[in-house]
Amino acid sequence: MIRRTQIVLLVFGALWASLLLSAGKTAPELDVPGITDAPPGGDFALQTSKGPFRLKDYRGKMVLLYFGYTKCPDVCPTSLSYMAQAFNELNDDELKKVVGVFVSVDPKRDTFELLDEYVDYFHPNFIGVTGKPEEIAKAAKLYGAQYYEVELKDSAFGYAVNHSAATYLIAPDGELRFIFPHGTSPEVISEAIRYVLEGK
Repeated sequence: MIRRTQIVLLVFGALWASLLLSAGKTAPELDVPGITDAPPGGDFALQTSKGPFRLKDYRGKMVLLYFGYTKCPDVCPTSLSYMAQAFNELNDDELKKVVGVFVSVDPKRDTFELLDEYVDYFHPNFIGVTGKPEEIAKAAKLYGAQYYEVELKDSAFGYAVNHSAATYLIAPDGELRFIFPHGTSPEVISEAIRYVLEGK
């Protein structure tokens, strides 16, 4: 049986290749971990439109976790679309055991109402969450996600948020099992979901 640490390490090198930059800017100095420094994962607490969100409350379900923001022009929509396609390949019983969690790293603009509308567009099993900047940073650190604002001159948006673009698969026992780099196909994601649901 392949252990979690082996699975994470197999894909972790590709995670940092998925740090996507906008507006032609150069990345600042980032604390990029080495291949042996896979993130630990773990529980965190944020907020939804319906109240507190605690990852530990989803024990017994598989969580696919993604950090992004609603005004992301293409990376986030692509990632969430692929996740939704993976969910659509599951049967009804499997789908009851899986939830997608979209963590907004742009709490200044992403209201709960906007987050709900955004994630509902992709799939009914998606939840939009955010929180105070320090709460988001704590959650992101657990999973090795990074993000930072970039000023956009002559743009109505004012700024963009460059961010790493991995999707994290968290098993029903709360253990981080897979990290999917940006662009991982829906077929690979759905296969991994079934792999973990089968108890492997």
